[in-house]
Amino acid sequence: PPIDQNHYKNINKRSETNIMAKSVITVVKSNKHEVTISRDESIVIIGERINPTGRSALQKELKAGKFDIVRRDAVAQLEAGASILDINSGLPRADEPALMVQMIKEVQDAADDPVICLDTANVKALEAGLKYYCKDGAKPMINSVTAEGKSLKAVLPLVKEYGAVIIGLCSGDDGIPKTAEKRLKNTDTIIEAALKMGIPIENIVIDCLILTLGVSGEAALEAMNAIDMIVEKYGVNITMGASNISFGLPAREQLTSFFMAMSAVKGLTCPICNPLKKQEVIAMNAANICLGKKKGVMNWIKTSRALGID
Repeated sequence: PPIDQNHYKNINKRSETNIMAKSVITVVKSNKHEVTISRDESIVIIGERINPTGRSALQKELKAGKFDIVRRDAVAQLEAGASILDINSGLPRADEPALMVQMIKEVQDAADDPVICLDTANVKALEAGLKYYCKDGAKPMINSVTAEGKSLKAVLPLVKEYGAVIIGLCSGDDGIPKTAEKRLKNTDTIIEAALKMGIPIENIVIDCLILTLGVSGEAALEAMNAIDMIVEKYGVNITMGASNISFGLPAREQLTSFFMAMSAVKGLTCPICNPLKKQEVIAMNAANICLGKKKGVMNWIKTSRALGID
């Protein structure tokens, strides 16, 4: 269907005239390390590679009780610029609670106890991971909860109990909304439910859910408008699975990196991406320096030297 230009004009007009909500500062930490996420600080990269989905070699290793790839990916992502490591234990027919705990142990041992994001749809695996990881003040991220009542009821009590940071996905009973307004409405549901339970706003990060441009030509614009509206209303930090935008298209790394940089202008603060993709790391550091982030210049110099770019 044709694009409704008035729809976008109205959103952009509102964004230009309204004052943004106060920016929220989110802190996540392990026993040894702490990461601060805010619009004043440099963009935080959440490394996505410790995930067996679509990775046959990793699946084979995990089924065999081996964790060499997990350990290598943990170290490599941190060296490439990730500050938080997403750990997904979604291996078919596995004892996922036990697998989640073991994957956390392997990552901690290999990479000096980094800050992590527990990524699982299995509530028992999530609880097992939280119980093991949240010792002596550790505070992980949790990926994730949706606006569906069943999801909120299952996950938010664990977030409250362990003091974790929750990623709220802007999807609801009807799946991923196509419009920015409906994503804002689902965000309202998530944040209201979390606050009602006593979870502070700084422990809520929102994922606007990126659809692929290969299916919808408005996917990027709708996502960025959703970021704009959510940040304007709540000031919360924003994440996204950035590579979804380029799925099925050529030059994926380039397209993803440009989209991430543009989203940073709207309020993206902690994308979930692959830090081994050099162009994506460069794009985030370019956004840092151009947006006047703290340590933006120093991080740009440091990253350029590490990547061998003159």
